[in-house]
Amino acid sequence: MSPDAAPQHDRWRALRRRVYDLLDPDIQTFWDRVVHRGLIAVILVNVVAVVLESVPSIEARFAGTFLVIEVVSVLVFTVEYALRLWTAVEHMPVAGRSGAAARLAWARTPSAIVDLLAVLPFYLALFDLTDLRVFALFRLVRFFKLVRYSSGLASLFEAIYAERHALLATLLILAGVMLSMATLMHLVEGAAQPDRFGTIPDAMWWAIITLTTVGYGDVVPITPLGKVVAGVTAVMGIAMLALPVGIIATSFSEVIHRREFVVTWSMVARVPIFESLGAGALAEIMQLLYSRTARKGEVIAGRGEKADAMYFIVSGKVDVELPDADDVTLGPGEFFGEIALLTGEERTATVRACDDTQLLVLGAHDLDRLMSRVPEIGKRIREVGHTRAPDRVDTDRRRSDAGRGRGGKQ
Repeated sequence: MSPDAAPQHDRWRALRRRVYDLLDPDIQTFWDRVVHRGLIAVILVNVVAVVLESVPSIEARFAGTFLVIEVVSVLVFTVEYALRLWTAVEHMPVAGRSGAAARLAWARTPSAIVDLLAVLPFYLALFDLTDLRVFALFRLVRFFKLVRYSSGLASLFEAIYAERHALLATLLILAGVMLSMATLMHLVEGAAQPDRFGTIPDAMWWAIITLTTVGYGDVVPITPLGKVVAGVTAVMGIAMLALPVGIIATSFSEVIHRREFVVTWSMVARVPIFESLGAGALAEIMQLLYSRTARKGEVIAGRGEKADAMYFIVSGKVDVELPDADDVTLGPGEFFGEIALLTGEERTATVRACDDTQLLVLGAHDLDRLMSRVPEIGKRIREVGHTRAPDRVDTDRRRSDAGRGRGGKQ
């Protein structure tokens, strides 16, 4: 690459990175929230329009409005898909691949497939390559784009996926019970109602409706023994429904509880001290970190406290309130809490969130592991600590030579 082309390439890559951050739901700066909420609004308006358009009187009256909504929605979703495809190379798990390979890997993800299905039928309909009823059906696929922006929906899908084996087991149990009760009802009621229970497949309809406690009443037993079998089947149906509900509810609760502490690739990649590392090293470091959100005005670390962690700022700002000096403001990409960890002393400053601030937290017991696994990060942390408090960190360096090393700023 020529010297003149290098600055332009860097600016182009910086723009691509900024667009990636704007579209990443894990990042929550002001403009990120504006973009995300704008896309959510377009999705909701589009879904409401699809539903209302199915009412003939409304469709006839507002046909022009619905057309404008559809065209604008497709334009927005097409641009969004193109930008996500363009910026896919910034996603850390595929950062080491070629541009084509990274984009192909992204295009195969479930969210990317939903994005494509949200716009593809429109273009196919323009060339009469798809039935309009199919087009209308796929327009409702756009609703599932909300999964990217809704932590609740994402948590539900995560809970279902995590318990897929248990849910499959309950489905097999349900199928076994249904087959057993249908066979039993066929033997008991087959002679009395040959048109409804004359075959096992006929009886299976009654069995599944009874087990799911729907009970349409279109097929009912008339013999005393048949009613006993129906009663037992209904009671078993209550237990069968409780199994998957309990499994999903428990898993959903666990996912919601830990979601606040989940560390994502995007969070780690926004911290400059980590950005030069490969995907393998980042994956290892992610296991040592957890996420924390500090609300505006919240004290993150207090003067005089025993240090138990250091912090990396993903978004937002913090004020470091020093007793004998002017306050210092730290922003995204910077870290604090390392000095007290390196020296083993109490914190000498109070750190307070200026805004809602997203942090990556590294526990004291994990700092040794991080600095031993990735020496260049340990060196960088010590360099910053030495700049902030040279005498205290020099003391720590001498201790480290004797076999001790820890990390954090106040």
